[in-house]
Amino acid sequence: MTSFSCPSIPSFRNVLLSSIILRVGLILYSEWHDARSVVKYTDVDYRVFSDAAAFLLHPGPDGTNRAQGPLKKIFGYALNVGDPYTRETYRYTPLLALLLTPNGWFHPSFGKYIFAACDIINGILIYQLLKSEILPRNSSPSTSSTTKKKNEQDPPLSNEKWATIYSATHLLNPLVFSISTRGSSESVLSLFVLLALYASIKGRWASSATLLGLSAHWKIYPIIYCVSCLGVIGNSYQEAQNLKGYLKSIINWKTIRFATISATTFLLLGAGCYAIWGYPFLYESYLYHLHRLDHRHNFSPYFYLTYLTYPAFNSTASPDSLSAWNRLLRSPLTSFVPQMALALGLGLLFGRKKNDLVFTWFVQTVAFVVFNKVCTSQYFLWYLLLLPLLLPRLHFSRYNAIACLGVWIGTQALWLSEAYRLEFLGENVFFGLWVRGLVYVVGNCWVLVKIMDAYDKDP
Repeated sequence: MTSFSCPSIPSFRNVLLSSIILRVGLILYSEWHDARSVVKYTDVDYRVFSDAAAFLLHPGPDGTNRAQGPLKKIFGYALNVGDPYTRETYRYTPLLALLLTPNGWFHPSFGKYIFAACDIINGILIYQLLKSEILPRNSSPSTSSTTKKKNEQDPPLSNEKWATIYSATHLLNPLVFSISTRGSSESVLSLFVLLALYASIKGRWASSATLLGLSAHWKIYPIIYCVSCLGVIGNSYQEAQNLKGYLKSIINWKTIRFATISATTFLLLGAGCYAIWGYPFLYESYLYHLHRLDHRHNFSPYFYLTYLTYPAFNSTASPDSLSAWNRLLRSPLTSFVPQMALALGLGLLFGRKKNDLVFTWFVQTVAFVVFNKVCTSQYFLWYLLLLPLLLPRLHFSRYNAIACLGVWIGTQALWLSEAYRLEFLGENVFFGLWVRGLVYVVGNCWVLVKIMDAYDKDP
């Protein structure tokens, strides 16, 4: 592997400046492109966010488009707030619509700049974590064992240089900056998750619990990280020598305090939103996702089975007349049980040391995404966010590193080539697309196993 010399690596400041210019340029381009093309650069979700923010700002007369929560008045004054859920397909926390209200009165691309800014802040947090916490603990901050055989004429790279290289894999990642500049809100959630991880690594467990509660309110999946945090907190309280000791390490006053703070944050935010917006908030933000059936093509291994048993295609059949097999396929437990068993089980298995939190959160997230009943490209950001922090602890041979990257990209390309035939050419290739989705699942599981094998448990 070719070694780096220090002068050839730009400073973090230059990488950061390039990342900002890149994102601002893409947002300006999106405005020009969308005004001239039928195929928009801006993601359809961004229009949903913007519409929801407009509904929130402009409540209608005679009770139309009004917040439906029990808190209709405050101190005798009517609560003049609109309902973001008037916008069909808006299934997010109302706080997101509130954040994007300047889209209507300031600038339509305001939200994109917010999402891009969160991207940049995430890159700064990654850099700081690498420089101050992760790299100093590693004897060799290389991602490959082959880099240990450096040319002795080249001076070793400083932690600052390695932190710049690793953080650049986030800041200059095309998937990351394209998704945020198209108007996806994933970078906001990523910021909450990174802050929670930062607090956890620093041992600020009250802050971590609060941030995980906020993250779970924003989107429910970060709740899986609580399990590994409980393991780390409990292990510092008592070493687990047997099953009884393990249970005591998981259930003690420190872990109970962490869980209470996190649950209280989640419940208070939920209660506040419910008080203002009522049942539509509860249903669209949480309950809908429990029984969601998405027959549209995506990477999930469940999509084709959902497509074949989708209610709209069997409108004459009542739920009672469905076969046990169809009821099983429609049940949310079919995907939820194996997905959560893997995600939580991996958290319990690996979440015992603070130094292993990044690795534990990463493998939990990959398992959650791969086995989710709906899986699109933007979900990849959930684990790619943690990859720059994990790279210093991975020791691959050059062959394995190339193989993992090739399988990860190749399985997606294989799926996308078939999806193109379905979406743009109108060919009936649902079964072939599903088979390629299974190849994607197997390939990603193989990559995850390789990463687990390459992980240095004792830096």
